[in-house]
Amino acid sequence: MRKKLAVSTIAVITALSGAPAIADDAKQETAMQEATDTAATFDPANPIIAPWTGPYDGVPPWESIKVDDFIPAFDKAINDARAEIDAITDNKDDATFENTIIALEESGDELTRLQNLFGVYSSNLNTGAVPEIEMVVYPKLAAFGDEYNQNEALFARVAAVYNDEKAMKKLKPEERRLVEDYYKGFERNGSNLDDAAKARVAGINQRLATLGTQFTQNLLADEDTVIWIEDEAELAGLPQSIIDAMASTAEEKGQPDKWAVLNTRSAADPLLTYADSRALREKVWRAFVNRGDNGDEHDNNAIIAETLKLRAERSKLLGYETYAHWAIERQMAKTPDAAMELMMTVWPKAVERVEEEVADMQAVADAEDANITIEPWDYRYYMEKVRKDKYDLDFNEVKPYLQLEKLREAMMWAAGELYGLQFEEIDDVPVFNADVRAWKVLGRDGELQGLWYFDPYARAGKSSGAWMTEYRGQQKLEGDIKPIVSNNSNFLKGAPGEPVLISWDDAETMFHEFGHALHGLNSNVKYPSQAGTNVPRDYVEFPSQLNEHWLMTPEVMNRFLVHYETNEPIPEELVKKIKDAKTFNQGFATVEYLSAAIVDMKLHLAGDADIDPDAFEKETLAEIGMPKEIVMRHRTPQFAHIFAGEGYAAGYYSYLWADAITADAAEAFIDAGSFYDKKTAKKLYDDVMSVGDSIDPADGFRKFRGRDVDTTALLRDRGFPVD
Repeated sequence: MRKKLAVSTIAVITALSGAPAIADDAKQETAMQEATDTAATFDPANPIIAPWTGPYDGVPPWESIKVDDFIPAFDKAINDARAEIDAITDNKDDATFENTIIALEESGDELTRLQNLFGVYSSNLNTGAVPEIEMVVYPKLAAFGDEYNQNEALFARVAAVYNDEKAMKKLKPEERRLVEDYYKGFERNGSNLDDAAKARVAGINQRLATLGTQFTQNLLADEDTVIWIEDEAELAGLPQSIIDAMASTAEEKGQPDKWAVLNTRSAADPLLTYADSRALREKVWRAFVNRGDNGDEHDNNAIIAETLKLRAERSKLLGYETYAHWAIERQMAKTPDAAMELMMTVWPKAVERVEEEVADMQAVADAEDANITIEPWDYRYYMEKVRKDKYDLDFNEVKPYLQLEKLREAMMWAAGELYGLQFEEIDDVPVFNADVRAWKVLGRDGELQGLWYFDPYARAGKSSGAWMTEYRGQQKLEGDIKPIVSNNSNFLKGAPGEPVLISWDDAETMFHEFGHALHGLNSNVKYPSQAGTNVPRDYVEFPSQLNEHWLMTPEVMNRFLVHYETNEPIPEELVKKIKDAKTFNQGFATVEYLSAAIVDMKLHLAGDADIDPDAFEKETLAEIGMPKEIVMRHRTPQFAHIFAGEGYAAGYYSYLWADAITADAAEAFIDAGSFYDKKTAKKLYDDVMSVGDSIDPADGFRKFRGRDVDTTALLRDRGFPVD
C-alpha cells in the first residue's frame, strides 16, 4: 500500500467537508455494522470501486456514483488492500526491493481511487448524507492505517530491505529514497512500539479522526450563517459587482428584497475593504473571526484542547519530545527551531512595517473623523484609502480587467510558454456538477500529458477557499499513467451571459492553485509515492507560490487583462501603479499570516500542557507583540489547516519557508532577463516540476539555483530591510 495511503494513521485524513449534522455514536455504530454486513456482497463491478473506464485511460465515473455505496465500498476496498498486504507478508522468499517495496507501490489501487472520489464529495459536494458518511469512513481509514503501520511482518520485510546494505547500493537513487521513506514511515508511525503502546496509538488515531471531522463540520455550520442587509444605504462604498453578488446570494436563499453576506472569507474581505458603514464592517468582522468560538454547539475549543493533548501523548509514545518535533522531522526544516528561526527573523520587520502602515491609516482616519481609532475591522478599509493616496491605485479600477475566463486562459498560455503544455477543452468526460469543465493537456510532442478539471463556483456543501485536488497521480510503474487534477474555487456566479470579475487577490490565488496543478501535470517519475505534489509540506507550496509571479508579467497583463466591456488591454499607467504598490501592505499580510504560524508552532511545542485555546492564543500574541489592529489570518477555533486534519499541523510555517525558496527562484528568472527565459524554465522543469519526491527537494533546488537558498531574497521581495 503506497505511502500516500499508508501514512493516513497520523495524517488522519483531512475532512474538508461538511454540513452541521454530526452522527451520534449509536448512528455511527449502526451504519458501520450495516456496511460490514453489506461489504461481503458488494459488487466489484460497481463504478464507485471498479477500475475507471472511458477515454484518456479511464476517468472518474461521476455520473454513476451513489453516495449510499461509499461505506460498503470502503469496507470492500479496505478488505482487498488487506489481502494485498497479506500476500506480501505471506511471501516465503527473502524480502527484496521487488517483492516488498514494488509490491507495496502496486497495492491499494482500489482504495486510492475510492479515497480520491470520496475526497471530492467531502470537499465539493458535502450535502445530504455525506457528513454522516464521513463520520463512519474516516475512523475506518484511520483504523486500517494503524493496522497497516503496526503490521510487524510487513515492517520486518521493509526493514530487511532497508538494512541490506549490499542490495541498497545496487538500487538507483530514487529507489533508495523510496525504501528509506517506507522504513521511516513505519518507524514514525509506531511499528517499533510494544503491543500496549500500539493499541494506545491506534485508539488516539481513531479519536483524532472523529475530532477532525467534527471540527470541520462545526466550522462549516458557522460559515453557513448569513448577515442580512435590508437598508440599501448600508451598501455605500461597495462596488456594484459585490452588491450584485450579495443580491444574487439573497435571492438564492429566498430573500430577493435583501442582500446576503456569507460568513466566508471570499464574502467578508471585499465588504471589509469597501463598505463605508463602520458598524456593518464591525458586524461582519466579528461574525467572521468568531467562527467556531461562540460557546454554542458548534464551538471548537474543547475539540482543540483534546486534539492537542492526544497529539502530544502520541508523540511521546513514538519517542518525540513534542508533536512539533515529530511533524517537522521529515520536512525540509527538520526541526522546530529552524522553522521558528526563520519566522522570528521576519516577524519584527513585519511588525515594524505594520506600525508604519497604521500611522498612515490613522492619518487618513483623523482627517475624516477625529474620533476614529483604527481597529481590525478598519484595516482593509483604510488600507485601500492609503493605497489610493500613495499610489493613486484603486483596485476597483483594476477589477474590470480581471475576467475569470481570461485569467484561466492566461494561466494556460503561460504554462504553454514555460512547459510546452497545450490545453484543449473537452466534453467527453463525466463531471460531478454542471459548473465543472474539463481540459485535456498535451505535451510538447502533442501526446496526452493529463487532464485538468475546473470547478470555479461556490455552492452549498462546498468548502470555502481554493485548492487543488488530484484524482489520479502520475506514474510509470504500472504503465504510463497520466495524471488527472483539478482546481477548485468559490467565485460567485454573475448574471447569465455576463463575465465574472474577480479581485486582484483572487487572481493571484488562481495562479497559485494552478501552480499546484502544474506540479501534478508535469510529474515524470516512475513510482506513485514520489509523483507530483507528494513532497515535503514546506516544499509543496514552492511551485504554487512561484507560479503567482507570471500574473504580473507584461506578456500576461497586456494580452489577457482586458476590459470586460471594451476589450482594451489594461492601461500601462495602471500596470505601473500595481507594480509600484507591489510591496504595499506587506506588513499586514505578513503579520496576519505569520502570527497564525507562530501560534500553530507554539501550540504544538507545548507538549501535554492543559491548554485553553482562546487564552493560549491571546497570551502568545501578547508575548510576541501582536499589533492590536490585526488578528491572525486563522484564529485557533477556525484553524482548519491544523485541526480539521494534520496536513499543516505544526506546519503552517511552510508557506513562509516555501516563500523564501520562491523569492530566490524568482530572482533566477529576473537575473535571466525574463520570466519566460527558456533555459531557466527548462531547469525549473528538470529540477523541480518533473521530479516530485524522487530526489531530496534541497538537492533539486540546489541543482536549479546552483547553490543553497538565499533567504534574504524573501526580505527583498517583501520590501523589508535586509540587515
